[in-house]
Amino acid sequence: MITRRECLRTLAAGAGLLLAGRPAFAGGQIEEPLADSIRTALSSAVAGGAPPELHFADVEGRLRYLRWLGAMSARLQPRKPSWQERKEFLQTVWYESRRAGLDTSLVLGLIQVESAFRKFAVSRVGARGYMQVMPFWTRLIGDGDPAKLFHMQTNLRFGCVILRHYLDRERGDLYMTLGRYNGSRGKAPYPNAVFANQRLWMFTDRSDA
Repeated sequence: MITRRECLRTLAAGAGLLLAGRPAFAGGQIEEPLADSIRTALSSAVAGGAPPELHFADVEGRLRYLRWLGAMSARLQPRKPSWQERKEFLQTVWYESRRAGLDTSLVLGLIQVESAFRKFAVSRVGARGYMQVMPFWTRLIGDGDPAKLFHMQTNLRFGCVILRHYLDRERGDLYMTLGRYNGSRGKAPYPNAVFANQRLWMFTDRSDA
């Protein structure tokens, strides 16, 4: 006879398997015509793949970054147990978000919603990687190889550049920007989900208190 505890354990295991195999949120950016000037600018923005090198104006700037890294690493550990992997990922998110003029906590919140920090996530519409970039972007502004969207820095760079492009198109309206990024422009669930998860990745430096 199966006990109640065994039944609950079986249900929990089944739920875990369902969560592990859960598809990515969506990430269905819609392909739209790009003016030649915009295509050129975006192509230039995603070009190059040198590892991110962080530069700080002073020692305090570097110490602030290290405090941020420590705090974010602790929050990310349940999803990425390897310290080296967490460090490389967070350093790249920091670098690429600032390179694109985006709030790092927003980018982390978006990644959590889009892929749950899974490098090889693929959505039902074919979007790929951490930031769920649609493959057509590699044809429009890249070298045409969608497999590269599973490379960490390439995916984060494309995602940040695309998000910045949409933010410019929406004249700074972040709500509409996020909807456009997700292919659900004007609908509340996705932007609200990103904003909610962004709060989990905000950082208050104690030295500012």
